[in-house]
Amino acid sequence: MSHIALYRAWRPQTFQDMVGQRHIIQTLQNAIKEQRVSHAYLFNGPRGTGKTTAAKVLAKAVNCERGPAIEPCNECDACRGITAGHIMDVVEIDAASNRGIDEIRDIRDKVRYAPSDVRYKVYIIDEVHMLTTEAFNALLKTLEEPPGHVIFILATTEPHKLPATIISRCQRFDFRQVSLEEQTERLVQICREEGIQAEEDAISYIARLSEGGMRDAISLLEQVAAFGDSHITLAAAIDVTGGMAADQFYELADAVKDRNVARIMPLVESLMQAGKSADKCLENLIYYFRDLLVLKLAPQGGAVTERVVDTERFRLMAEAYSSQRLFAMIDTLNKYQVELKHASQPQTLFEVALMKLCTLDVGLVAGGETQQGAVSGSTVAPSAEVNRLRQQVEALERKLEQALQNGIAASAAGGDSGGRQAAPAVRSGGGGTRGGSFGGSSGGIVRSAVKLDRYLAAAGNDDFNQIRMKWSAVLQRVKETKITVHAWLTDGEPVAVADDTLLIAFKNTMHRETTEKQAHRDIIEQILRELMGKPLQFVTCMMKDWQAATADGGGSKQGETLQLEPEQGDGPAGAQRPEWVEEAVRLFGEDLVVVKENN
Repeated sequence: MSHIALYRAWRPQTFQDMVGQRHIIQTLQNAIKEQRVSHAYLFNGPRGTGKTTAAKVLAKAVNCERGPAIEPCNECDACRGITAGHIMDVVEIDAASNRGIDEIRDIRDKVRYAPSDVRYKVYIIDEVHMLTTEAFNALLKTLEEPPGHVIFILATTEPHKLPATIISRCQRFDFRQVSLEEQTERLVQICREEGIQAEEDAISYIARLSEGGMRDAISLLEQVAAFGDSHITLAAAIDVTGGMAADQFYELADAVKDRNVARIMPLVESLMQAGKSADKCLENLIYYFRDLLVLKLAPQGGAVTERVVDTERFRLMAEAYSSQRLFAMIDTLNKYQVELKHASQPQTLFEVALMKLCTLDVGLVAGGETQQGAVSGSTVAPSAEVNRLRQQVEALERKLEQALQNGIAASAAGGDSGGRQAAPAVRSGGGGTRGGSFGGSSGGIVRSAVKLDRYLAAAGNDDFNQIRMKWSAVLQRVKETKITVHAWLTDGEPVAVADDTLLIAFKNTMHRETTEKQAHRDIIEQILRELMGKPLQFVTCMMKDWQAATADGGGSKQGETLQLEPEQGDGPAGAQRPEWVEEAVRLFGEDLVVVKENN
């Protein structure tokens, strides 16, 4: 018997014959019994789960000469005609090949006419998601208000591609995958009535391989039965379907467990010589390690897989792996499976994937559990180092804060007698090449504290008016010279000029600090010199500080540190720096420490 003949012989002719969709069948039967059949249904679900079959059985049930009945008799002229496809009022359309607007317009024109042979006109549109947008629009109005003698049944595997307006006008039924037990029971029944001898493991393997599709299960059964001359064994089923035997899984898993690459390469070669495809082998390995993981995490769950032939050996293999390693292996195989679809050398990539598995979990200890797995091991040691460094930084910050407080107190005390005490300040930006050394010995950088008084007094003078008029030209020249410098400088605004020094106020601290870098400063000052015809330097401040100073009527802005020319240190050459300055230097480095003066 050919595959088509076998499938037709076992294709359900009544609701009772259908497998695995009891919730849908009961709903449809109750609607027929109570004469509340809807004008439109949407059947969606995975392939081979009975969507089109249910649609045809429903068409027979509502048109049966002994009904409408909850089960078609399959004996009257209407039932036999619909089964054979002779009734013109029951139309099955494949939307994949009839997806245009013309076919839907033809349906729309014909629905107005009453059925000639049966009670209801039934339109079954398979793969309805393939219709074009125009076709959906043409179907929409008819679907919303069809004549009372018309029933639409739409079937699809991808309901998310349907417009919401179509879905809302249908009663939706979600077909689920047929369970492994129900599939096995039906396959055993077919084998018994067709005189096919089959091993129990082979039937379970075929059922699992069909992935919940009853149609695929029957197709595989017919294929394997033809190969074994009506005698189905597990080895034959694995051979025909291109799968891997349990022994091959065990050998590969054992080699990966021992990280023995030398054993893996001949195993892969033998699989390829036997005609196995690399992508199918990789897929089966993912299932195999998944089964090991399930057995390890839920040993009492009674998980059944088609690969568990020797239960005890399978359990021992699960115990040899840690759950962390299995998780990492499955993730790795999944990534390679995606790449394998587009690989020009699939066997090579399959071998690389297995070698990758052998290198995972280098921190594996003798007890079988990983001290640090391949996924997490690379981050744990650095994390401990980061924690240690963080604690050191926090301790130094506390010391620095205490040192700063001591320094401020000393500065306040010294202010009464007219002396000056330097306090450390941390500078975030560049420009650290223009200063001298602290006390002339240690290489620290000294900066003069900027007083805004002279800039406030000089605000609005002729020099500033000239620069303000040419500022757009300055920005353009900077942009032509180096566009990145222009990006930082545009945040600044010239506010005053005093003694050939331009004060630029910035809104953003990062823009200000970046502009102050020596390389950027050289570009800007060169352009200012060329455009203004005289040497001109610039200093910077924050816009909020300048606005506060102008609001105070010219008061001094204390503590504002800018990059000016260096001054000599206060102490004699070789003077010892205070402890709190040394602490700041050790914490942040010489180049990032400047000194501000409190007067």
